Formats: sequence, structure tokens, C-alpha cells
Amino acid sequence: MASTPGIGTTNLDINAIVSQLMSVERRPLAALAAQQSQIQARISAWGRVKGALESLRNAIRDLDTPERFRTMKASVADGSLASASASASAAAGSYSLEVLALAQAHKLRSAAFASALQEVGTGTLTFQFGTYDSTTNTFTLNADKPAQSVIIAAGQGSLAGIRDAVNAAGIGVTASVVNDGSGERLVFASKDTGRAASLKVSVADTDGNHTDDAGLSQLAYDPTAAAGSGKNLTETAAAQDASLRLDGIAISKPSNRITDAIQGVTLDLLKASAGTTTTVTVSRDSDAVKSAVRKFVDAHNAAATVFKDLMGYNAQTKQAGQLQGDAVGISIVSRLRSAIVSGAQILSASLGSLSEVGVRFQADGTLALDEAVLAEAMEDSFDDIAAVFTRTLKASHAAVSYRGAGENTRAGTYDVAVTRAATRGTLVGSAAAGLTITAGTNDAVAFTVDGVAASVTLAAGTYASADALAAELQTKLNGVEALADAGISVTVAQSAGVLTVTSARYGSESSVAVEAGTGAANLFGGAPVATAGVDVAGTINGTAASGAGRVLTGAAGDASEGLMIEVASDSTGSFGTVTFSIGYAHQITRVLDEMLAEGGAIEARTDGLNERLKAFDRRRADLEERLARTEERYRAQFVALDAMLARMNSTASFLASQLAALPTTRT
Repeated sequence: MASTPGIGTTNLDINAIVSQLMSVERRPLAALAAQQSQIQARISAWGRVKGALESLRNAIRDLDTPERFRTMKASVADGSLASASASASAAAGSYSLEVLALAQAHKLRSAAFASALQEVGTGTLTFQFGTYDSTTNTFTLNADKPAQSVIIAAGQGSLAGIRDAVNAAGIGVTASVVNDGSGERLVFASKDTGRAASLKVSVADTDGNHTDDAGLSQLAYDPTAAAGSGKNLTETAAAQDASLRLDGIAISKPSNRITDAIQGVTLDLLKASAGTTTTVTVSRDSDAVKSAVRKFVDAHNAAATVFKDLMGYNAQTKQAGQLQGDAVGISIVSRLRSAIVSGAQILSASLGSLSEVGVRFQADGTLALDEAVLAEAMEDSFDDIAAVFTRTLKASHAAVSYRGAGENTRAGTYDVAVTRAATRGTLVGSAAAGLTITAGTNDAVAFTVDGVAASVTLAAGTYASADALAAELQTKLNGVEALADAGISVTVAQSAGVLTVTSARYGSESSVAVEAGTGAANLFGGAPVATAGVDVAGTINGTAASGAGRVLTGAAGDASEGLMIEVASDSTGSFGTVTFSIGYAHQITRVLDEMLAEGGAIEARTDGLNERLKAFDRRRADLEERLARTEERYRAQFVALDAMLARMNSTASFLASQLAALPTTRT
């Protein structure tokens, strides 16, 4: 309740008196606010520590990746002739390259028409792919590219309509309408380059004549036929393979992208220039490793600066950091330094410490990178640098490779033995396959491959051989979207006409079964045999390991626990030894993961401080409530005092006036 100074004649300033009294009462509140501010500053400090450690973890993870040290690069001296890239499987070296000819796609054009809307005809266009030999005037079908048909219905028979129908079919042929000045021409082009992608266009014309120069048969093209009698289109670009010489070796490929001439290297041919040679160089991508090491050193030093600011003492400002003396902070710095100094267990490399790759501690606790030492290490022992940083495995047997490890896998050398080799699922026919496929009669087959359903329809016709039929079935199965999406593929082979379908996957999840379809018996006979794959079985470190596909995994409780190795062999017996090392980056990452984990030291510390803040908030609210009551009480007391004084003043005035009015007694 407000009060005006000087009620009555007292001149008592209640507001000023209460304000001064309350300023004394509020001193505990100010002390509480100061404590809250200190806690908030410590919470912010832990936020800086967490951010610095997360940045360090992001940087070090780049070095805790085996692929980082397998990165290769490829370059072409004359970039106008070709470009190159390399995968981890490439080997360092240099090669001379001469590009003699570029691969090109087959293109055919029609006669000129007055308009793109001019009617050509209706019926069915069938596109076949193969190789044309002008010397023998023969066309050999490509077994890997089945025939494709497009129905040209009524209303689609114009140049534009045929173009749209062919493009919508998605059959590996593109169609376009081109005006060359003399009229509109329909152009067919194979999407694939190479001699084996030459086009043959057959027509089932609704006018009854399938090869004449009228109706839809104007678009027929049989390269072996006579012009105007089935050879009614004109070739504008011949199907052609790429031709090159690599280190003097003549190579012919159907595409200008060549992935199998040099292991692990992809060449993209850009220009033919016979007689001109250039150099393809394949080398380690040492720049990527250098960059990753620099990032680690920079991120560590940034974290070290944060630690110094928050946990040290500034002699110039005479101020201690918000986390000075904090036990958790001291532990973090100590554990991180210990991991960097002695965290690795390197058993299989010529390099054994960070200092040997140029990373050293300085007196102020930061790291320094000697790039000359790093460069020398990469020049002399590049294969061993990975072991300094990440988890690596060296195998004495060429068939054994590293696939991963668990957090409990310990560094060591372990014997490997296989007692049962992994196998793949197969389906073997019980009789020779029939080579004649009739549409709607025996062309459809339903399979289950690795547990995924796949139905195919074979191209009708009489196949030249069981090999050609096997190629057709393999192409169709591997083209099933459900299989491709699941990363599943098969190979189809034949022996004495009997077909065998084999899954590409190894292990118990590998299987091939024929389920139904009009063509099942024709392809595989009445009693085909389906055999599921089995997983590899064997031991690591003398202890039975679990198998999945071709991968053995070390048993729980053993030193090799979680170690995953692939044995790419169909044999059993001893596969030598593997030596597993744990590098610095992995150990540092592991320490950082523990620090930054949910419920870890930093979160626990921050949660504790937040709980203290909440407790202070509750105390503050209680204190504010008590102060409000105290102020109300003070104000009420002084208002009452003011009123009492006013009454006393009034009484005093009354008495004074009464006394003054009394008669004076004379003596």
C-alpha cells in the first residue's frame, strides 16, 4: 500500500524508509544472483568444451577410416584426349595412351516428310541389337540385349507419334524428329555405343507388306537387305567401338568409358588423335592424407586453446578460468593427452608413433605438424601410415581381407582356418532347355532369388544356342527392378544344354528357385534342383568363429571378438595369420565418444550445474515471495506509525489550543 510522505504533520517519508529497509533485506537475493551467474558461466564454459571436442572428433574420424589411406588418383597429361579417375584397388604406375577412335552409337534416319504430323503408318516396330559385318553381309544378334518391340497404334502413326511411342517404351533406343532443310526426318539412335549395339529394325506393317517403302515399313532397316526392300532407313552414324593403345597394346571397347583396361582406373575418352600419345599417371592421393592430418592438428590445438582459457590462470588479468580445478576438466585433458601419446597398439607397421609421421607435442600442450617428416613417411612407408591412425589388418594369405572389428577386438596376431567354405545358391535344370520360345506359350518364368520374387518374360524366337538362351535369361533376371534395388544378381550358364542359375551372393541367404510360369519346364525340365548356399565355418585364434556368407567373425570373449575377415576362397584348411593393429585416431575417437556420449562426463557435469540452477531458481522464488511479504509488513507498520503520530499530533494540538483558551488567574 502506497503512502504519501507527511500524513498529518509528521512529514514521515514511508516510501524512502521502506526502500532503505528492503535494500538491506535484498542482499541475500543479490548474493544468490551472483552465484547463479557463476553457474551459468560454467555451463557456457562446458558448452565451449563440448563444441571443441566435437570439432576434434569430426576431424579425427576422417583419419579413423581405412578408405582414407587407400585413396588413389589418376590424371592424364593431355586432358583434351581423356580424363581418368582411380579407386582404392588401383596400383600406382604410369601408362602411355593413344586414342585411335571414339566409340559411337548407331544412328538411322528416315526419308524426308513434309511435316512431323504427316502419317507414316501403324503396326509394330521391333528393334534388335547386334554386330553387322559388311565383309560377309551378316548381322549377329547381341545375346546380352534382347529384342524390343513397340506397338504403333492408330493415332500414333505420324512422325511425332512414332517418336513419342519409341521414347516412352524405354527400350534402349531414342527417337527424334530433325528438320534438315529438305523436310522432317525421323532419327533412331541406339542409347549404347559400340559395334554390338548396331540396330536392326523389323516392321509388322498393318498394310500387310513389311519391307516395302510404304506405310510403317518405310522405317524398316535390315543392314543385310537391299535398299528399298527392308533397308529403308539411311545410316548416318555407324556403330563403332572405341579403339586405343595402352602401352602399345591395342584395345577395343564398346564405350568411351573404359573401366577394365587398367585395374581400378576409369578412363573417359574425349577425343581421337591417332599418332598422339599422352601419359596416364596413377598415384597415391597423398594430398588427402596431408589435409586430414592438418585438420586433426588444427582441431586439437583449437581445443587446447579452449582448455587453457577455461581451466588455466591468466597471470596478466589475474583471472582464473571458469573451470580451473574442475576434476572432470582435468580428467578430460589428461585422458586426451594419454590417448595421443600412447593410445595406439601398432603391431604390423614400420611406423609406430605419431612423431614418426610428423605430429609432435609442443611445450605449451599444442601439437605441431612437421610436413617434411609426413611427406617422407608417405614416400617411404605409405602403406604403413594407415596403421598409425586407424584399425588395420595384415593377412599372410591373399584370400583373406579385413571387413571390420568390434570395440572389444584386441590388437594381436591370430591364426585363421576354414573348415567349410561358403557356397552360393544354385538352380540346376533336370533336362536340356528348349531353344524355341513362343510368346504367350512358354516365355514367362517366375523365380525367387535370395528371397526376392522376380518374374521375367523371354524374347520370343528360336535361339541359336543354349549359350544365347542363357544370356537372354541372365539379362532379363538382372534387369528386374526388385533384384537390382536389393543388390541381387545372378549368372546363368549351360552345360550340354542344361541351364544353371547361380546367385552372386554367398551364404545361407543365397538361393535360387523357380516358382512358376509357362516357360519353367521348357527351361529347366520337370524336376530342377535348387540348392541353397551355406555360410563359411572356421576358427580365428583357435576359437570357433561365426560365419555369414564368406565372413568369419571372432567369438565373444576371445581376444579376436568382433574381428570380421572375409575368406574369398572355395577351399578349406589353414589361411595363415592375420595381424590386427589399433591406431591413434581410433583410440582418440573412442575416448572422445565416451566423453561426449549421452550420460557421459560432460553431460553429467552440465546436468548437475543445471540442477543447481533450478535449485537456485526455487530459492530465488521463495526469497522473492518472502521479501514481498516483508515489504508489505514494513509498509503496514509504518503506515500505522504514521497514522498514530498524526493522531498524537492532533491530540497535542487540541490540548495546546485548550490550554491556551483557559482564563488567566491574577494574583
